[in-house]
Amino acid sequence: MMTIELTDNRIEIEMADSDELSLDMMFDWLERMPVPEGYKAEIVEGNIFMSPQRANHWHIILDLVMQLNARYPKERIMSDVRFDFPGELNGFASDVIALREGAETDDEERRRYQDIEFVAEVISRRTAHNDYGPKKDTYALAGVPVYLIVDPYLGQCHLYTAPEDGTYRVGPAIKFGDPVDLTDTVVGLTLETADFGRE
Repeated sequence: MMTIELTDNRIEIEMADSDELSLDMMFDWLERMPVPEGYKAEIVEGNIFMSPQRANHWHIILDLVMQLNARYPKERIMSDVRFDFPGELNGFASDVIALREGAETDDEERRRYQDIEFVAEVISRRTAHNDYGPKKDTYALAGVPVYLIVDPYLGQCHLYTAPEDGTYRVGPAIKFGDPVDLTDTVVGLTLETADFGRE
């Protein structure tokens, strides 16, 4: 059974539990659905979420990508690309991902979550609970070394590092305008936030 809900410019789809559901099947359904242009779709714990991409959202993503490019060549930086993560039916299209040197693809020519060094999510109001909740927990379980949440509604970033036993070490909130120091992480650089816009 599939339930589709459209509210406040957001489409939310819930799937009934089934042993036969797979991420490939769910993404195949998504490709055949009339998804509105400008919407991002991902699967979090078996639920399909579609959220609109705002201009400010994209500008922050682009700013992050440009800064990461000082350390990562463009082939190792991704945005809105499907990665399958551990847990039940987790197919994320993260806002920004940086991959380690020598990153490989799996048997189906997909990038592997094991090669991720950095993830950033720029939250949308309606799906913020995913970024702060199940996605954060999944990134920690997957061993992603650095996870950054950029929250344009609060005007701050939240940095999660050093995952151990499925839990991150949590640092203090970083206000827009203050740098995000990643020099003691695998990323090895500082991200500037002065140009991040607020919603």
